[in-house]
Amino acid sequence: MTTPVRQILDRYDPSRPLESACTPPASWYVDPRILELELETAFARTWQYACRADQVREPGGYVTLELAGEPLLIVRGSDRVLRGFFNVCRHHAAAVMTAGSGCVKRLTCPYHGWTYTLEGALKAAPAFENVRDFDAAANGLVPVAVCTWENWVFVRIAPEGPTLEEFIGEDVVEQVRALDLGRLHWFDRKHYVFDCNWKVFVDNYLDGGYHVPYLHKGLGSVLDYNRYTIENGRRHCLQSSPMVTRGAESATGAVRKGDRALYYWFYPNFMFNWYEGVMDTNLVYPRGVHQTEVIFDFWFADVSEAAREFNRASIDIANRVQDEDEGICRSVQRGLRSRAYDTGRLSVRREAGEHLFHRLLHADLVAGLGS
Repeated sequence: MTTPVRQILDRYDPSRPLESACTPPASWYVDPRILELELETAFARTWQYACRADQVREPGGYVTLELAGEPLLIVRGSDRVLRGFFNVCRHHAAAVMTAGSGCVKRLTCPYHGWTYTLEGALKAAPAFENVRDFDAAANGLVPVAVCTWENWVFVRIAPEGPTLEEFIGEDVVEQVRALDLGRLHWFDRKHYVFDCNWKVFVDNYLDGGYHVPYLHKGLGSVLDYNRYTIENGRRHCLQSSPMVTRGAESATGAVRKGDRALYYWFYPNFMFNWYEGVMDTNLVYPRGVHQTEVIFDFWFADVSEAAREFNRASIDIANRVQDEDEGICRSVQRGLRSRAYDTGRLSVRREAGEHLFHRLLHADLVAGLGS
């Protein structure tokens, strides 16, 4: 007999303090129904990273993406206002824009030529001259909410909800502003595929550096593990560590410098890792119950030709860390399917971020079932 989803969710107790908390049961990580509910709640009802702000800086600049099964379009209007739409033609539902990004003067569906302005209004519907009771003004592209924050554009599918600042927290917005991320420039993007549930990757990220000394010898050599801190907000976690040079592994030490390393996570699936003059953003997206895509964008203070060797070396170090994480995440996913495992405990010293993640996700999933 299949266990009802409500019963699976009720097996997790979000009221337990960290000292007595357990992880969600393994079924959360292997049941397709849980993933379906996550897409409808934690992804479709929250602000989600869509693209870089520089990709849609000029009129006509656009980016397409898929979020929670929905095709979306972000475009800068001729009036310079940034807008988001469902990338679905109002005629017969084909994608209006089929490329991943570009710059155009109008939005034209390749199926029957329906054409929309950059502001989403229907401009032309070929061969519709004799169609009765057709209101062109009511057949524009359907909008979604968009907002720009720092170097990034976020989108929200749900028609109602908090502003991005309210969702993230105004105090966090101010905290990040102090980092002056605008001085960093995009350099490259990498896609990683992990054979694990998306939550396994997030759990791994939020374990307070617990795994670093064991799994990431190079990275661990430049962090002061004993002074590693974890600070939770309402919907974010900041992990931070002083940087050290004594005993640093040479390749890592050459590209990971500064006073502190900052690791920000924003519920449910966006992170950025900040070192002096270096940042990478991580977007975590489920591609199935047992597979996750992680998209890394790499940013540097200097992207000139003179800095290319340093920047490539920095990305090489990030690749090494991801290779190490990929192996352990695959191992965890295999273990979650074992009859030998159901749920685990959390380290009070290290895993407060995971505890926050699990409680926020539980609240969204329960709310989704009740709606």
